[in-house]
Amino acid sequence: MKKQNIILLLAAVLMLSGCGLFKKYEQKVEAPADAFGTSADIAEATGDASISAMSWREFFTDPLLQQLIDSVLAGNTDLNSARIAVEKSEASLKAARLGYAPSLTLAPQGSLTRFDDLPWSKTYALPLQLSIDLDFFGAITNKKRAAKAVKMQAEMQKEAVRVNLISTTAQQYYMLQLLDRELDILIQTDSLWRASLDTQRALWENGKAYSTAVNQLESSYLDVKTQIVDVHRAIREVENAICVLLGVTPRHIERASWGTTSLHHPEALGDAGQRMFDTQYLRIGVPATMLELRPDIRMANFAMEEAFYNTQSARAAFFPSVTLSGTVGWTNSAGGVVMDPGKLLLNFAGQLMQPVFARGKIRAAHKIAKLTEEDLRKKYVQTVVNAGNQVNEAMADCQDAREKYGFYTRQVEVLREAYRGTHELMDAGKASYLEVLSAQERLLSAQLNEATNLYNGARSVIALYIALGGGGE
Repeated sequence: MKKQNIILLLAAVLMLSGCGLFKKYEQKVEAPADAFGTSADIAEATGDASISAMSWREFFTDPLLQQLIDSVLAGNTDLNSARIAVEKSEASLKAARLGYAPSLTLAPQGSLTRFDDLPWSKTYALPLQLSIDLDFFGAITNKKRAAKAVKMQAEMQKEAVRVNLISTTAQQYYMLQLLDRELDILIQTDSLWRASLDTQRALWENGKAYSTAVNQLESSYLDVKTQIVDVHRAIREVENAICVLLGVTPRHIERASWGTTSLHHPEALGDAGQRMFDTQYLRIGVPATMLELRPDIRMANFAMEEAFYNTQSARAAFFPSVTLSGTVGWTNSAGGVVMDPGKLLLNFAGQLMQPVFARGKIRAAHKIAKLTEEDLRKKYVQTVVNAGNQVNEAMADCQDAREKYGFYTRQVEVLREAYRGTHELMDAGKASYLEVLSAQERLLSAQLNEATNLYNGARSVIALYIALGGGGE
């Protein structure tokens, strides 16, 4: 009686100590509350009001850009690889879920035996073997849950690739628009400088100017020509880069002209200037909370979940495993006696395996699993910190572009007036060619800087949208 009580007591202790092995994962790692830093120019919003909650089709309103992004997402090789990785993880998860199911095996066998001069003895067996593992201590459950966390990581990796493709495609598209704008500026400048050169040559031919003036103006004019060639080459380079994303051979990329469409918030509609990247219109949501939309942060969370269940599995290895098995079939061999015809064979067995000494492997595996958990918790916090830094950098770039916008716009206005006035003075013989040349070069530089600043502003808004977790369908 005492022996039975001891056995029951040991069984109860094992069951109670194993109950915690079925516990589900809970995210308890706290992210920094001020992940974005502080800024007075940020308009906070919650829910659907945040730009991060907007689908990329809402955020990017240019129909040609939308078509381009759709084509990239449909044909990109990296995204296809990420999709295949998801399908592989789904297959692994399905196999893990079937861990509860019994194993059924048909193992027919036969033999021919002869001893001395006796006749050949023919034996056969047609057994159907059934085996099932009883998940008393969560080994199968935790492996299934870990497999699910792995599958979710693959999903987040696919999402990260998709979002990166959307961001890269949009930035390349706007780069093409910038280059088109620069090309227009250079072509217009080419026409104006050609007129100046013709005027100076006429003055030189009439003895009213020096050949030095003609040479200086022609040198600047030829410099514009080389810049036009460079821009054409840059356009081809960007188009080729987009074709790589598309997975197609090099071709022309259709795009709208700069300023014909606008990004994001309704307040910026019809204004391709400062309001497009003015942070007072950028509703970013609640700090840290909105970052949870980012695929890299969600991936880090699922990695912690996988590590948690791997630790639970490592703990389960300390407990016994219970296996039930049975065999049913036909055989004509009954303990060395051959019968013909065969008879029905039935066999049932139970097996309990309790690890006693495994040369430290079980303990080491458990310690490694716990250390992995600790490492991933720290990496999760660092991922949030990195994400907050990206948001802060993008906002700073928006503010920088906003502040420069007014300066560049005014600079172009005053330099255009200065160029016109200087050119008129030169025609009247009251200004030298050097003054005209300087005015021309300064105006061209200001126009190109203004265009580049507009692109930098658009790029920073795209970066902010993606950094906040935007890019969803």
